[in-house]
Amino acid sequence: MKRNFVAVEEDTLDNHGVAWWRGPLLGKGGSGSVYLAYLKKPKSRNAFYRRVMAVKSAEVSSSSLLQKEKEAFNHLHDCPYILECYGEETTVSKNGQMVYNLLLEYASGGTLADLIRISGGCGLPELDVKRYTRSILKGIDYIHSHYYVHRDLKPENVLLVPSGSGDFVPKIGDFGLAKKAQRTKRRMFDSSIAGTILYMAPETLVDNIQESASDIWALGCIVYEMFTGKPLWGLDPNESTEELFKRIVDRFKLPEIPSGISKDGKDFLKRCLVKNHKFRFTIEMLLNHPFVLGTLDDRGNEPCEWSCCEE
Repeated sequence: MKRNFVAVEEDTLDNHGVAWWRGPLLGKGGSGSVYLAYLKKPKSRNAFYRRVMAVKSAEVSSSSLLQKEKEAFNHLHDCPYILECYGEETTVSKNGQMVYNLLLEYASGGTLADLIRISGGCGLPELDVKRYTRSILKGIDYIHSHYYVHRDLKPENVLLVPSGSGDFVPKIGDFGLAKKAQRTKRRMFDSSIAGTILYMAPETLVDNIQESASDIWALGCIVYEMFTGKPLWGLDPNESTEELFKRIVDRFKLPEIPSGISKDGKDFLKRCLVKNHKFRFTIEMLLNHPFVLGTLDDRGNEPCEWSCCEE
C-alpha cells in the first residue's frame, strides 16, 4: 500500500537534535527519510542514546505513521529481535521546518532484503535461513504476545544488527503500520488493510482480515525469499496488481515449494503458506518445528526461552 509523507530535504542537514548530530541520508521509506545520527559528546554516558544511531524523520504535519511507530515501540522493547527505539524529538531547521524524529538502533548490516539481493538470485545457505528464521519467529512471538500485529513484515523491514560474535542479528523494525490485535474471538469488520501486496495473506485481500495468522503468511514469504533469492510470487513487470491479487487469493493455486531444500525446510514453508488461515501453523507450533529446533542462536549457543517473550 502506498504511504505518503513529506520527506526531510537533504539540504537541511543543519537540523540536529539536542544531543545528536544529523549525518548523511541512508535511505527513504514509506514513512520518513532515514539518516545516520551521531552523539555530540561520544564519551558522555547518555542513558538514552547510543554513539551512532539511525534517525527516521518526517515533517511534523505528515508524521502520523512515525508517531504510531513510536507508540508501538513504547510497548515493544527489551527483546533482542526487535529494533531498539531510543526516543523521539522535534527539531526545527534553518528554514523553519518542524521535523519529527524517531531515534533508532543503527543496523550497520543493512536489511535482510540487501543480503538476499547480494546472493544474486541464489538465496542464502540453509543454515543461515534456519538461524534467521528462528530469530524472526522469536520477534514475531514477542509482538503477538503484546497484542500487536505487524502487518508489514518483509525482508526490507528486517534489519541486521552486529552481534558480539561478529555475525548479524536480524531485528524486526518499521512498526508504522502495526495495529493492536483483537483480543476477543468474535471478529469485528475492519475496512482498513495495510502492507505490501507481495507479502499479504489471502484472507487480507479477500476478507480484510489482518491478524496474527497474516504475519505468519508474511513470514513464509520471507523464508521462501531467503531460500530462493526471489519473491514468492515473482516480479513480473508485465503483471498488473489485479492479476497478482487473483493469484494470491486463488485457493487452487498453491505456492510452489522449492525443491532444492531439506525436507524440514519444505514442511516449514507449507505450514506457513496455507491459504486458509484457520489451518495455518501458529507461532508456538512453528517455534517447535524441526526446521528451527536445534539451531544455534546469534551468540553461538543452543536456543533458550527468552525472558523478553514473557509478560
